[in-house]
Amino acid sequence: MNEQNEPMVRFFSLTVLPFVKEILAEELWMPPSRQLVADEICEAVHDRAQVLLDGESGAGKTCILRAIRMRLPQEGYRLTYCHNATLGRRDFYRQLCVALGLAPCATAAAVFYAVSTHIESLSRDRIHPVFLLDEAHMLHQDTLDHLHILLNYEWDSRALLSLILVGLPELRDRLELRKNRSLYSRIERRISIKPLTANDTHEYVRMRLRRAGCDRELFADEALQLLHEAAESSLRNVDRLATAALRMAARHKKKRVERDMMANVVGENQAEH
Repeated sequence: MNEQNEPMVRFFSLTVLPFVKEILAEELWMPPSRQLVADEICEAVHDRAQVLLDGESGAGKTCILRAIRMRLPQEGYRLTYCHNATLGRRDFYRQLCVALGLAPCATAAAVFYAVSTHIESLSRDRIHPVFLLDEAHMLHQDTLDHLHILLNYEWDSRALLSLILVGLPELRDRLELRKNRSLYSRIERRISIKPLTANDTHEYVRMRLRRAGCDRELFADEALQLLHEAAESSLRNVDRLATAALRMAARHKKKRVERDMMANVVGENQAEH
C-alpha cells in the first residue's frame, strides 16, 4: 500500500507512516539507558571480552545490535551476525563458515577446524572477529556445550574472538545451569536491558512523529502515559499501539489522541490477546 494513501497519513498531513519497523541505521534513536548498553558492549569488544545481553521481547535488543554495527570501526574488526539459533552444532558451525566466507565442510570437526583456523588467521592480520548470536535462548544444548571450546585458544591464554550472546531472559537462566558453567564463566560482561522510563517512551513517540513530518503534539500527556504503561517497555508494542490510536483518531476526525481514546485502543488490544 502507498503510504500517501493511508488515511492516517493524509488526515494528520504526515509524510510517511511514523511507527514502522523499517528505519535507516543512521536514524536509530535510543534512550540514554540503551546508549549506555551499546557503549558498554563496544567497550567489551575493544577489550576482547565476551558478552551476554538479555532483555524481554521488543525491549530494543535489535536496535542495540544495529548501533553496535554502526559504532564499531570497520578497520580492525570483523562483525558476523547469526540469527538462526535453532540449528544443531554442525549446521551452526556451517552457518558460521558461510558468514565468514569459508566453504562449509562435511563434518562437525572439519567445520570447527575451519572456523577456528580462520579466527587465528584474522588475529595474525590484527583483525578481531566478533560473533553476534541473536535469539541465543533458542540454541541447542549441544551447541552451547561446544561454544566455550571456540573461545579457547593457546591453552585459554588468548582471546581471539568476542562472542555476543543475545536473547530473552531465559538465556541467562540456561547459562547459569551447572552444565553450562564452562561457557558462562568465560562471559565477562553480563548485561540486562532495563525497562524504559515514561520519559523514554514520550521522547521516542515524539521523535518518530517528527521524522514523519509532524511538528505538533498528536498525543495528550495522559494518553502517552497510558501508552507507556500498556507497552510494558516494548518499543514494538509502542509502535503497534500508537499506530492503532492514530488510525482511530483519523477515523473519528480527532486531531489529537486523548486518554479515553488510548484507553479504548489498549482495551481492544487486551481483548485480542
